[in-house]
Amino acid sequence: MDAALEMDDVTIRVVGRTLVAGARWRVEHGQHWVILGPNGAGKTTLLSVAAAVRHPTSGTVTVLGRRLGRVDLRELRRDIGLVAASQRLVDETLLEEEQATALTVVLTGHTGTSAPLWDRYGDAERERAHRMLADLGCKDLADRPFLVCSQGERARIRVARALMADPAILLLDEPFAGLDLPAREDLIGALEDLAATRPGLTTVLVTHHLEEVPATTTHALLMRDTRIVAAGPAGEVLTGPGLSDCFGRSLRLDHADGRWYARALRR
Repeated sequence: MDAALEMDDVTIRVVGRTLVAGARWRVEHGQHWVILGPNGAGKTTLLSVAAAVRHPTSGTVTVLGRRLGRVDLRELRRDIGLVAASQRLVDETLLEEEQATALTVVLTGHTGTSAPLWDRYGDAERERAHRMLADLGCKDLADRPFLVCSQGERARIRVARALMADPAILLLDEPFAGLDLPAREDLIGALEDLAATRPGLTTVLVTHHLEEVPATTTHALLMRDTRIVAAGPAGEVLTGPGLSDCFGRSLRLDHADGRWYARALRR
């Protein structure tokens, strides 16, 4: 069976600058990965290739059995759910007029558009959008304008939108950015529930903070200076020495109730 995602000697350069160098990485179906590393390590760039948003300068990338450069990207992207705070979800005019409710935002995930295509949304699509909101703990937000939702609520609505097309792989680029502690925990809980209720779904999460890693995470990848320095089962990769080497700082790592916590050691 093909891997959910595979990269072979992938290098990405932009205007003479190397953003990712020699990446080799394989993700199997149903695994839940976290990508960790300091700022500028190449985490978001690596994820953008996995999302079929960017092509590698060299090397090969296969997503869901389809090789980039030899596949219709529009079709491939329908099987990839992408969540990123920088995404433009809905047409600005609709936002300003407060016509973009949480339900509208989720519905646009069915068509992969920034403006709703109302003639494409029937009863089945509306029912699914309501179900996605409920699955993410946002059932009561359906009629609330997206702009007045809290940062934490918006984060979960983004995930619900990404799930509308029933993707085989869900990619999350720093979805916890700007969230306070309760909102962070709500989103972590929602991601853990997804892993339990959708055993076939593959997920990859990019984050800076170990405290944001869900307990359902199965594998971890560490990046530093554009290169992958470790990748494998979470219990083998997420260690004090490994993280200390990755972040260039002596760290103490604690593990409790399936979650990880780290702090710097004072000299």
